[in-house]
Amino acid sequence: MAIPVIDFSKLDGNERADALAQIDNGCEEWGFFQLVNHGIPTDLLDRVKKVCSECYKLEREPMFKDSQPVQLLNELVGSGDAGGRVDDADWEDVFVLHDDNQWPSNPLEFKETMREYRKELKKLAEKIMEVMDENLGLEKGYIKRAFSGDDEPFFGTKVSHYPPCPRPDLVSGLRAHTDAGGVILLFQDDEVSGLQILKEGRWWTCSRWPTR
Repeated sequence: MAIPVIDFSKLDGNERADALAQIDNGCEEWGFFQLVNHGIPTDLLDRVKKVCSECYKLEREPMFKDSQPVQLLNELVGSGDAGGRVDDADWEDVFVLHDDNQWPSNPLEFKETMREYRKELKKLAEKIMEVMDENLGLEKGYIKRAFSGDDEPFFGTKVSHYPPCPRPDLVSGLRAHTDAGGVILLFQDDEVSGLQILKEGRWWTCSRWPTR
């Protein structure tokens, strides 16, 4: 048994039924699946990684040095508590982009790149919801309408960075949690592993796949 890895491009060919069945299994048995050949251009994903990394270095890193997790870790280390841990904070810098909030201004390419990325994410999310409609025998667009009513559904893009931690034995990069929302799309780092999914009391590690 393993976390399903699904070739999304097969929905457009003669293997559509098989791809639909795999997505159905991923939703029902795991609540999670990995997509390859999802249609988001590779060069765009590479640019997203680049501008997000540069944004952290240019704007976010100085603020992170004074953030709550850094302060809590420093206090713990300074206290000499040999058995202590930072259990109420994540070693993570994070912010959320949506249409109505202020976006970082550095690097210069950040806004343009992330706007393009958000458009692609929205298209992919809508395709996934339409596949879910089909698998459940619902009319096309039913799930999207269920999330939005008469308005557009909330669509946020979370940007996370996990800086090097001087004491990873004392604080987690990201604690166990359940994401809130209808459809969550996660752009996994293809160089560093760490993403895990909890199923039936066991943690399953997500495979790293080349950006595509």
